[in-house]
Parts: sequence; structure tokens; C-alpha cells
Amino acid sequence: MKRHSIVVRLNASDKTKVKVKDRTSLTTVLHFVDDDRRLNHGIGQMLDQLTQRGMYPPESAIDLAILAATVAAADTKISRVSDSQDSWTREIDLYIPVAKPDDWDSNVKLIERTLKFLTGDHWRIFFRPRQKGLESLIKRTPELVKTTFDSVCLFSGGLDSFVGAIDLLAASKKTVFVSHYRDVSTKSQVICADKLEEEYGDFYSHHVRANVSFDKNDMTGLGTETTTRGRSFIFFALAVLAASSMDGGITPLYVPENGLISLNVPLDPLRLGAWSTRTTHPFYMALWQKLLDNLGLGAKLLNPYRFKTKGEMLSACTNVAFLKKYADITISCSSFSKGRWKGRPPGHCGYCTPCLIRRASIHAAFGVDSTNYSIPDLTVRALNAKQKEATDVRAFQMMSHRLSRKPALSDILIHKTGSFDDYSPEEILEYSAVFRRGIAEVAKIVDDVVIQIP
Repeated sequence: MKRHSIVVRLNASDKTKVKVKDRTSLTTVLHFVDDDRRLNHGIGQMLDQLTQRGMYPPESAIDLAILAATVAAADTKISRVSDSQDSWTREIDLYIPVAKPDDWDSNVKLIERTLKFLTGDHWRIFFRPRQKGLESLIKRTPELVKTTFDSVCLFSGGLDSFVGAIDLLAASKKTVFVSHYRDVSTKSQVICADKLEEEYGDFYSHHVRANVSFDKNDMTGLGTETTTRGRSFIFFALAVLAASSMDGGITPLYVPENGLISLNVPLDPLRLGAWSTRTTHPFYMALWQKLLDNLGLGAKLLNPYRFKTKGEMLSACTNVAFLKKYADITISCSSFSKGRWKGRPPGHCGYCTPCLIRRASIHAAFGVDSTNYSIPDLTVRALNAKQKEATDVRAFQMMSHRLSRKPALSDILIHKTGSFDDYSPEEILEYSAVFRRGIAEVAKIVDDVVIQIP
């Protein structure tokens, strides 16, 4: 196992002495500002698009974006296999220059707790003042026209975010849609944007995208990691750049996600992990809200679909006809390009947890699903219990059976992945109920699937 220390120096002229707490750790230096004083690694890309729209985030929001990008760098470059004792938990120290260190120092424990919950790693965060001459990292020009936007929404290219965008556009909300793109799994962002432009007009003036990424030259000596549990941290931070740029007090920041996937409950007792990243878990959202409030960034995280199953989201969409017509252009699969190992083009596998929830929701809402899955019909043959194609199907079957025998078990199970201390008893009951309904929704497409042990 190796502890890693990542020291952020805004540019090469930063000669500030940084005392690394663990001298035996592998130390990597990461730069963010180029010779033209422009932020790299996708942050400058996002800032350029915002300032073109008359939006100027405060320095604390930029510091948050740099912190989040550094988290993304660590998360994607430090291997869980080679750099952890248990092939999962890593030990990572980050050293970040910020405009107002006192504001950040008082939130260190909150940030470390948030990151540990999200990624399962042990993080230590250390802040120091920015170097002289870089007190401001954004070029502020006289605004000819102030921004007219009044809200922000995450836009991933997935089915839930497509529903969220449709509902906001149909309600004539003046929303900025924020995307983080990387590989073929996010190509649907542009495809969905094209269709929304055709249906509602002028979507592109509302849409900003950034690719926060790092190549081998940015962090020499490190490898790669594909689990990317921390990706939502940068996704949220990019959205906060937009939300904190708006006038008028607290800006709504919409995070559209169905309640079942948000809760992230392990489906069987042997699953120590969970379905996917904990991007929208209620506990994670509450931790983020505390950080935003403490930093005075004026954004309010909202998931308007937290008490709906995915099928209920689709059925209640403002423009069902449009959604039904184009649902197949969205991407839900947890590993959209995994078919390449078998010579297949990128596509939905049809049997991972997000694919199963997707299939169940479209079946529940529309009856017919035109999505192209690698296994078009789960019931046409028996699935091999020793193959990945059967793992999540069997897990849903087991959970469905448990809840059918004892529905009240959901009241206990939803607490498995995180605290609900920030929520009322009524809200907790709603979360329990949406978990039961979500499992029942998926059960309708998996209960008849035969799993065979060779």
C-alpha cells in the first residue's frame, strides 16, 4: 500500500514551501494555471462558457472546482489494486491553495467526511494561501448585459437528466444545464441536446460542458483507476460554478435522479459495495449542502424526483410523447463500452443495475422499450449464474422476495448506506416507500428470468 500526497501549485512560479505530513508518501505535483493565466484541466473551459453568458463565479467557487478537479485526478490516477491494502481503500492527502484559507480550514472535516462517504477512501485535506499575483483566477470584464438565468440543472445525458431537462424547459425555467463529459458514455449529452433544441428551441445558449481530465504528463509515475467513484464531486462543483454566478440570493441547483438509484441500498447481504457512485444519496446531498452554506455559495441542491421510481418519473414527465420518442438516445449503462472486449460497438448491456432499472421503468411507463441491449430479452434463455449477466438480476430477485415476505424491512434497509439525520420522519418514510416501489418495478421484468448454475 502507498499513501499518496498530491500538491497543487497553481503554476510553475509557485515556490511556496509545502510541508507534506507523511514524508514516506508518494508525492505528485499538479499544476492548474498556464502561462496565459488560464485555468487548465477543464476548469478554464467551463469558466469561458460562463463568462460568455455574463456569469462570474466567486473565488471560493473556483477554489472548490480546483479541489474537485484534484479529487478527480487522484480518483482516476491512483490504482485501488496496487495502492491499497484491500484492493479498494486508498489513503490520499491533498494540498490545495485557496483565496481564503480560514474559510476552508473550518470545513476540512466536513470535506473529508464527504469524500470518504463518496469514494470509500481515507482523505486528508490541507489548505494554504494562493501565491501572490494569483489572488484572482477569473478575468472580470464590465458586464454589458447581466445574466438572466435563475437556476442550474445537472445534465448527464442519462434518462433521468433528460426528464429533468424536459420538465424545466416545458415550465419555461431560465435554467443553465451543466454537463461533464469524458468518453463515449457521455456522447448522449450532445444527441439529447440536439433533440431538446428541436423541441424547445435555443437549448445551446443554456448548455455548458467541460471535460475535467488529466493525462500521463500531468501526473507522471501514476497509473489509472476505472472505478471513478468520485466523479460526482467534480460534477457538483462545476454546477456550483454556474449557480454561484447568479444574482438573487439562493439559486436552485437541480439534481434529477430517481429515488431507487439514489438510495443505493445493497441488494443482498454479501454485497459490501453498492450499485454505483453515491452521487445523489440523501446523506451525500446533505453534506454538500452544509459545505455550500458554510462557504456562502448561495446554491440549494434539489432532487425533485427523490420520492419517485424511475418509471414514475417517466410517466409523470411533462412531455410524455417527446420522452417516449427519444428515450432510446439516452445512456444509462454502468459500463457503456464494455462490449468492446467482445468486439461489439458501445451500447447498453441490459443486465447491470442501471440497465435493469431503465428497462423496468420504460416497461412500466411505455410498455415498449426501443433501447438496443446486448441481451434484448432476458427471458429468452437461462442466464449463467457464474457470469456477470446474472449477478444483478439475481440480486433484484432476492431483494424482491425478501420485501414481498416482509415489506417493513425497507425501513431498515434504507439506512444501510448512509445517515438520514438531516431528514424528517415523514421524509424517511417516503424514502422507504420509494425503495419498495422501485424494487417492485424491477421485479416485474426479472422475476421470470431463469438463472442456471452450470
